[in-house]
Amino acid sequence: MKITLISVYDWISWLTFFGYWFLVVATALRIITKRRPTTFVVAWMLIIYMLPVVGIILYFLLGETHLGQRRVKRAQEMRPIINAFTQKLHDFPFIFTKGVSNVAKPLFQLCENQTGLGGIKGNHIDLISTTDEIFDHLIKDIDQASSNIEMVFYIWYKGGRANQVEEALIRAAKRGVVCRLILDSAGSRQFIKTGESQKMKDAGIQIVESLKVNLFRFMFRRLDLRQHRKIAIIDNHIAYTGSMNIVDPNFFKQDKHVGKWVDIMIRMHGPITTLMSTIFASDWEMETGKKISLPKVTDFAETPEEKKHIMQLIPSGPGYTENMIHQALLTAIYSAQEEIIFTTPYLVPSDDLLHAICTAAQRGVKVSIIIPKKNDSMMVNWASRAFFSDLLESGVKLYQFENNLLHTKSVLIDKQLSLVGTVNLDMRSLWLNFEVTAVIDDTEFAEKLNSLLQSYLNQSIQILPEEWRKRPFWQHITERLFYFFAPLL
Repeated sequence: MKITLISVYDWISWLTFFGYWFLVVATALRIITKRRPTTFVVAWMLIIYMLPVVGIILYFLLGETHLGQRRVKRAQEMRPIINAFTQKLHDFPFIFTKGVSNVAKPLFQLCENQTGLGGIKGNHIDLISTTDEIFDHLIKDIDQASSNIEMVFYIWYKGGRANQVEEALIRAAKRGVVCRLILDSAGSRQFIKTGESQKMKDAGIQIVESLKVNLFRFMFRRLDLRQHRKIAIIDNHIAYTGSMNIVDPNFFKQDKHVGKWVDIMIRMHGPITTLMSTIFASDWEMETGKKISLPKVTDFAETPEEKKHIMQLIPSGPGYTENMIHQALLTAIYSAQEEIIFTTPYLVPSDDLLHAICTAAQRGVKVSIIIPKKNDSMMVNWASRAFFSDLLESGVKLYQFENNLLHTKSVLIDKQLSLVGTVNLDMRSLWLNFEVTAVIDDTEFAEKLNSLLQSYLNQSIQILPEEWRKRPFWQHITERLFYFFAPLL
């Protein structure tokens, strides 16, 4: 039988056609079997069908949480060590308390059942709400450090007061303080490539580039998995976390025309810092493979002040309790009886979170969400708007912070329970990135946070339901288009 060029071409065409559809079906089945939220499944199904070949490649690049075999192995090896350390905390029962408030009780029960640790009392917390105050406190603590300084930040951007932190760390290293710094490869890309980071290394500061961005690594690790924590620990005695990176708002992203970034940090000392130090030790070993000494529990052997700032820390990310922060948010929302105030720069909630927020408003809880009017991400900005109608129809009050980009990530419930940290109300923070949230059950702290949030509201414009319904039709279409990408943002 004579084989013609046309018949060969036909065979190749059919093989290509069936090969492609086999890949589509196999990928679709893989997505379905992951048992992820319906919106996540529908979004990826649309992408792989609408973008031939490219959609399949994007899914394996961005659709699954690949930490990498080396990091997975290290995480598995660290878990028994961390568990043993947290168990040692129970040798000091006076740092624990069952005397939490009614609204906080379900959340602390969740923490205890998931991590083995309940409410930790005797902590002292300062809420710092201006950039200059944050830098002032941090630089002063660095200058007074005597043994070790550990930091994890998503973004380090040179210029202005960020340079003063760099200089303080160099001074600390020169007087013999061990300085360890973890910076996210994507967020701190420009700083890592500059001579500033090399100058810090030359002074003896250990800098680790976390989750390096490299296209050749996509087969082994998801590219957009990021180290999004903001942590500073001084002498295992003072700890910071919150929304602020090491950036001076006067210099950072001024070309985006969204104004200055508005952030908060909390400064803590007390038994809770032992947990922050273990989070850093875990991150350090996962990135470097090197162990560092965990803090001595005996440093907190003195009986703490009885009811001062009951706290818990919730870390998230691959290797940690799955969906813990998502569960914590849902638990806190369903516990609310009177009022919830959210601040977030990125509002792209999961279906479960959206339902919980709307349900809270429908059962009579006063729910307010403050987001920036201008955002540095066009996709997130439009995707967020797709949720406005459901929220407004349920009675949620939406506010847009004017002039500057509100970057604060916080939740205040019934003027008693506070959640402050690095978590945005979006899919990436809830299910993917390395994040940390501080849970604080304390009326005094809540009053300070509430005062700050009221000042945010005074600088915001409320989105009224009747005005929102009058927006142009093309905006409806654009919102729905970006809504399909919401689970991927």
